[in-house]
Amino acid sequence: MESPQPQQQQQQQGPKKRGRKPKPKDDKEQQQQQQQQSAGKMKEGKKAQQPSVDEKYTQWKSLVPVLYDWLANHNLVWPSLSCRWGPQLEQATYKNRQRLYLSEQTDGSVPNTLVIANCEVVKPRVAAAEHISQFNEEARSPFVKKYKTIIHPGEVNRIRELPQNSKIVATHTDSPDVLIWDVEAQPNRHAVLGATHSRPDLILTGHQDNAEFALAMCPTEPYVLSGGKDKTVVLWSIQDHITTTATDPTKSPGSGGSIIKQNKPGEGNDKAADGPSVGPRGIFCGHEETVEDVTFCPSSALEFCSVGDDSCLILWDARVGTSPTVKVEKAHNADLHCVDWNPHDDNLILTGSADNTVRMFDRRNLTSNGVGSPIYKFDGHNAAVLCVQWSPDKSSVFGSSAEDGLLNIWDYDKVGKKVERASRSPSTPAGLFFQHAGHRDKVVDFHWNASDAWTVVSVSDDCDTTGGGGTLQIWRMSDLIYRPEEEVLAELEKFKAHVISCASKP
Repeated sequence: MESPQPQQQQQQQGPKKRGRKPKPKDDKEQQQQQQQQSAGKMKEGKKAQQPSVDEKYTQWKSLVPVLYDWLANHNLVWPSLSCRWGPQLEQATYKNRQRLYLSEQTDGSVPNTLVIANCEVVKPRVAAAEHISQFNEEARSPFVKKYKTIIHPGEVNRIRELPQNSKIVATHTDSPDVLIWDVEAQPNRHAVLGATHSRPDLILTGHQDNAEFALAMCPTEPYVLSGGKDKTVVLWSIQDHITTTATDPTKSPGSGGSIIKQNKPGEGNDKAADGPSVGPRGIFCGHEETVEDVTFCPSSALEFCSVGDDSCLILWDARVGTSPTVKVEKAHNADLHCVDWNPHDDNLILTGSADNTVRMFDRRNLTSNGVGSPIYKFDGHNAAVLCVQWSPDKSSVFGSSAEDGLLNIWDYDKVGKKVERASRSPSTPAGLFFQHAGHRDKVVDFHWNASDAWTVVSVSDDCDTTGGGGTLQIWRMSDLIYRPEEEVLAELEKFKAHVISCASKP
């Protein structure tokens, strides 16, 4: 699919907050860091040796055939900070074909890109156990094939798809603008040094400083929400820019119907700044530090919430003005990185923080004077939580990923129940029922697949460990893990009866 980049380039990329490339260190700084590491190792000499990343990974890989119904491992050429499922394209007997969006964060030797891939998603109970664990960590997966490349003006920090139109994608980069792309109408580009940027179909303006991570699309209307370093939350509607043909299901992909009238041949691919733009419907002020994440209320285009480096969770209602309706002053004990609103229950909101915890709030328990305690605090990570998302398949289930390399799957319905207490070990956090440990460094993003139940795509910044540009994994846990116990027992009884029947035949 792609050729690997030289090892030297990959070693230049180290860890940085949220997975972005660090500035190169000078010799003095590197020397100090090496001295500190040596001192740390001497102090730890007497302590019991903790399992290394490789040892933990080897242990996880040995359990893959038992824990997973399917798993695909894809070694990336360049790191990606975001991964999102697109529309399902085709259904077949054993697997479905679906769009997948990711990006390439390069070192400047080639341009940064937004990648549209076609992914083959193997159906439940199709993959053989021995096949699931026989993947090569250093290889590209045959299930993921690049379909189109868009040369992105700057790094791609976030990708979000528009629910009302599966061809429309928004991206955040290291600038104040939000870029809107019609991925089917955009020409396929070859990412070579010096290539001009692809031209966005629309640019959303309104931030006064860089807006890098906080980005959301509304489930009910073609609205876009963003937050940035200027401490504001900005709301746009792209309703007027979506043509009739863009929403016409009879039109085949690529047959036109972009958000914006298409350019004549040769007019595209100029500078991003030359693209058409639209201003905001509202700018919302209430945070005192950078806004790190935003999300819409699932049932309302005018209600949303945001979190930031000021440790605040803020709820907004555009119908009553641009000031907070509820502001929880100390939602966590550190910066907040992520937030998600339950699509099945409008009252429940998840937040993830640099204090290593996930917290669940009920908006009915929050008051406008800043008072509000979480319903529950989920302690299952030992590093900053970077992403939280509710499952589309079960209302009480959600995932959380963190800088510890783990992607935890929780069920808050199980918290405090006697059955769960009896079945889990004392050290297992309440509500935690599955832990995806296939990544060897921070899991910067993941996305549940709404078209294929219980299927997840996740991406990690583990360039140093994998000898590549990070790892993309597509996986689905065994249904024996999440199905009701009585269903599983009934199936085991059927299987036992079948085995006995076969054994008794002459």
